[in-house]
Amino acid sequence: MDITTARIITTVLSMVCFIGICVWVYLGRNRSAFDEAARLPFEQE
Repeated sequence: MDITTARIITTVLSMVCFIGICVWVYLGRNRSAFDEAARLPFEQE
């Protein structure tokens, strides 16, 4: 395996991870957890 093949594999794996994270974020079942995390800075003890 040469350096070009390693770069191609790394690029493809990075793209798959990025798309996976985007899908995970925009799924509806995670909305309540993200809404709660978004309100944390505004809550006072």
